[in-house]
Amino acid sequence: MNFLKTAAAAAISIALLSGCNDETNNYYPDEPTESTTVRFGTYNLSFDRNSFEELVTEMQITAPEQEALMTKWFDDELTEDELKVAEKVIQIRNVAAIIQTERPAVLMMGEFNNDGLGENQDAIMGFRLNYLAVPQNALGTTSDDKKMLEPIQFAYFENFSTNTGLLSEFDLDRNGTVALPGDAWGFGFYHGQYAFGLLSQYPIDTDNIRTFQDFKWKDMPGETNPTITNCDDEKNPIPEGMKCGDEWYTAEAWAQKPLSSKNHVDAPILIPTADGEKVVHLLLSHPTPPVFDTLTQNNKMLNRAEIEFWSDYVSNADYIYDDAGVKGGLGLDASFVVMGDLNADPENGDGFLDSIQNLIHHERVNVLATDGVYAPNSLGSTECVALGDCGDSTYPDRITSTFGLRVDHAIPSNDLNITDSGVFWPASFEDGYMLMNDERVGKYGNGKDISSDHRLVWIEAEL
Repeated sequence: MNFLKTAAAAAISIALLSGCNDETNNYYPDEPTESTTVRFGTYNLSFDRNSFEELVTEMQITAPEQEALMTKWFDDELTEDELKVAEKVIQIRNVAAIIQTERPAVLMMGEFNNDGLGENQDAIMGFRLNYLAVPQNALGTTSDDKKMLEPIQFAYFENFSTNTGLLSEFDLDRNGTVALPGDAWGFGFYHGQYAFGLLSQYPIDTDNIRTFQDFKWKDMPGETNPTITNCDDEKNPIPEGMKCGDEWYTAEAWAQKPLSSKNHVDAPILIPTADGEKVVHLLLSHPTPPVFDTLTQNNKMLNRAEIEFWSDYVSNADYIYDDAGVKGGLGLDASFVVMGDLNADPENGDGFLDSIQNLIHHERVNVLATDGVYAPNSLGSTECVALGDCGDSTYPDRITSTFGLRVDHAIPSNDLNITDSGVFWPASFEDGYMLMNDERVGKYGNGKDISSDHRLVWIEAEL
């Protein structure tokens, strides 16, 4: 905990003991009351695989089978095929160790592939039973030293359907054919690639989950069909029959184009407290990255819109409708945490910055946790930037990815009392450094071959 966080916590403690009102007219009782502390985490796991079945197979490798592989890895006795499996096991075990270290009670998992519909639970079950429920090494799977962690259990979990790899009937990329990945509603080589899931130690109110997979981009106020704006690029010629300024999607395709590149989900969780059951709405998404554009600003526009959706949703905008046809956004008295890899940094990057800036400073958001003393940070990110390995950043202590951007967010409503936060990114002098830095594993040095090119971000709320 840094100095500012310590000072803030001390101020709150003094107010609790003195039974005073602060400038916001919040009353602190004479006697401290029992409270429930909940840690909310978001983590892009980078479990991308060539197929969902491949991930299932890796997740179903039992702990003894993993140990046998690792023994042979240390002894350099693996066959070429065994080495490929062992490297995936190393990645998964390191990710599990990171989760066991930070111990979130609720975890949004990005890039956890599924069957596209969110119905097959084999991968998420295997991850829970064969990795998270097994003690991992806090110093790294490939470390010769041991510091074993406590297993972590999540009694509740959900997978969600996704638009990634869901083939449309239109030539969305204008290359003359209708095929994956370019003509899927969300980029993907198969349905379920880049999906996301949820783990929770608290009951998930499944009857009241709202999904927005089918909400149309055109139905968001102010949004328009992207047009050709890059008109003189020899590397990206304008398709035959089109010209500069033309709308990119046909009228038929634009009418059906979903807003969400994957899904937007409102998943309420039920947290018991001394004052009764507390409902917190987890607002989950993983917007498209605002890069890879060619002739239009398609991805930049979509990323901005996917983030702006949450600003409108927590404002209870009446234009919104969910997949069940229910209209309206979130009630203005509801508690929430927006969670996920939003592919947007409020200060840097290639995207339009207004949407993420609007969201983290929204009137319903606890700004102390997004741009104040409780904004998640780490020593490892600062070190990475200082060494020139993670680009440049306005706030190097806040970045959450090896590409030098703060793209992973946990954004709480302003009625949630945030007491701590962090980004799991150990510096070279801290335990856990090898969980993300090991040149013996893969080509990235500190990237997704070892664990992930993203970092686990968490906030802690006292309810």
